[in-house]
Amino acid sequence: MDLNYKKYGDNDSVVVIVHGLFGMLDNWHNIARKLSEHHTVYTVDIRNHGGSPHAAEMDYELISNDLYHFTNTHHITSASFVGHSMGGKAVMKLADLFPGIIDRLCVVDIAPKKYKPGHNLYFDAMFKLPVQNISSRSEAEKQLSEMISDAGIRLFLLKNLQRSKEGGYHWKFNLQGIYDNYASVIDRVSLDWPFSNPTLFIKGAKSDYVTEQDEDDIYEMFPNADFASVPNAGHWVHAENPDGFLSVLNEFLS
Repeated sequence: MDLNYKKYGDNDSVVVIVHGLFGMLDNWHNIARKLSEHHTVYTVDIRNHGGSPHAAEMDYELISNDLYHFTNTHHITSASFVGHSMGGKAVMKLADLFPGIIDRLCVVDIAPKKYKPGHNLYFDAMFKLPVQNISSRSEAEKQLSEMISDAGIRLFLLKNLQRSKEGGYHWKFNLQGIYDNYASVIDRVSLDWPFSNPTLFIKGAKSDYVTEQDEDDIYEMFPNADFASVPNAGHWVHAENPDGFLSVLNEFLS
């Protein structure tokens, strides 16, 4: 699958950034722009998200093959990969299937374990939102507010709302496809053999996605892993404390 992407900078060192569930490459624009001072940076939309093609099937092996195809298409022989949340699991699986293309691996606020379903409210709200009949984003936001109380999450989801030529709106992402494959998204990622290259797990200090109990499991798969916690940040570390996140990431990439 040919993934939608955006390229920043033109340097010898290459960094590929992979977003999380319901996200898109635009979520990483500010981070990519600053990283591009020292690296060539690619932000990509994974399948069923952003401007990338839709598909009925989506799991981490398929996403990893998409990413590997992306590196081949763009003649990338070695890169550092940064993945947030679902994107973090994707790059972990990439390290299992195609370790030779990864120089350094950075996983942002996710562990390889299986997670309990935590997005059902958002799925329900988006399925119930009559996007074809919505006349404005403000109307969509108002209707979502009746189902989703967190304003930040509402705005995050609404970034995916796109005006249709025939009137109304539609979701950029493949909502039904993501929902149908949600069990795979929250499932455990396992490696057939340890990935020994430098690996950094960054978590938000206010997030509970990665616990101390997860570290032993992580060390088994990534024996050279380090851990860093970014203060004043939850699960969306790069958005909630971008300066703190960049400070940690730049030190690792350098």
